[in-house]
Amino acid sequence: MGQKINPLGFRLGTTQSHHSLWFAQPKNYSENLQEDQKIRNCIKNYVQKNRRISSGVEGIARIEIQKRIDLIQVVIYMGFPKLLVEGRPRGIEELQMNVQKEFNYVNRKLNIAITKIAKPYGHPNILAEFISGQLKNRVSFRKAIKKTIELTEQADTKGIQVQIAGRIDGKEIARVEWIREGRVPLQTIRAKIDYCSYTIRTICGVLGIKIWIFTDEE
Repeated sequence: MGQKINPLGFRLGTTQSHHSLWFAQPKNYSENLQEDQKIRNCIKNYVQKNRRISSGVEGIARIEIQKRIDLIQVVIYMGFPKLLVEGRPRGIEELQMNVQKEFNYVNRKLNIAITKIAKPYGHPNILAEFISGQLKNRVSFRKAIKKTIELTEQADTKGIQVQIAGRIDGKEIARVEWIREGRVPLQTIRAKIDYCSYTIRTICGVLGIKIWIFTDEE
């Protein structure tokens, strides 16, 4: 059996950097880790509730968190920040208040910033959300994957691999289907590879999507 490793953890320190930057004593480490996860979930839930219905995509590529003694700096990398800000000039302030209420910080200031990504369809999280929307609308999975590959070609990527597992198209027996376009060198540590795994809840059950995108080589 091939031993599978998460491509992001495999490349930490070479082409990949951490999404959370802080220092904690060993006894407080797990608390900080859980707090990070809660902050990310809180932001995602807020964006999901307040986005425009027609879009169907949250557009969050990643959320980076930096903690200091008196400040928590959160940077949200979004493909389509308009979905959150449009029609609500105080969207970011509201989000900040929401997160602050959730964690009732007393001695710490929370600062949230949104950064727009130049090529949103070069990020696996945004593509996974796109596929999820397509499959929920009963589009056949091959059509959805082909459309996804077309979108990534516009973002100047060198290769993409998409894998879907579960009861695809509502079939009785679960199976795994995958399509690769271009090069995806998972063994090469120099290769800059973006990866995400995403679950979709459909009427027929849960489907798992994995996307690998080869963007560049150092």
